[in-house]
Amino acid sequence: MNRGGFLPLRRTGAHSRTRSAWLAPVSIMLGSLVTILPFVATLPVLPPFGLMMMLGWRLHRSDSLKPWAPVLLGLFDDLVSGQPLGSGMFFWTLCFLSIDVLDGRLVWRDFWQDWLIAAGGITFVLVATRLVATPFAAHVDTALLVQTIISVALFPLVSTLCTRLDKEPRRQ
Repeated sequence: MNRGGFLPLRRTGAHSRTRSAWLAPVSIMLGSLVTILPFVATLPVLPPFGLMMMLGWRLHRSDSLKPWAPVLLGLFDDLVSGQPLGSGMFFWTLCFLSIDVLDGRLVWRDFWQDWLIAAGGITFVLVATRLVATPFAAHVDTALLVQTIISVALFPLVSTLCTRLDKEPRRQ
């Protein structure tokens, strides 16, 4: 008889839920920290790995992040990446909520639909952040296009990383 009211973790699957409860935000924050690594490039084409990790976790497993998580994760990304404060918070949350709306409308999704949804989210956030962060006269549209293409092309790798991180380690 279970007097404490707690069930064993292995039987209920709670281990994987509690593991993803801390693993998803930590991996997203580590993805945001990629921007502080010293890359030398003539064009700013580094993909937004924090956003891509958030989309990967959200599309792979909808219960891995709370609905308010994009606000805090976007704030962390804004602080680390140097974007205008609040832009990541706002645009990441809009992206997250639009995926919630799409989840309610779609009966089922496969990998290609996830990739298309992520491509739309990445493009939306990059373009919206460009409109907020730089003046209209700035000639950054080519760099933005290249960054968007690279980000969308790398999303399957990020999605695979999220899937592998979510797997429960084998017990010996």
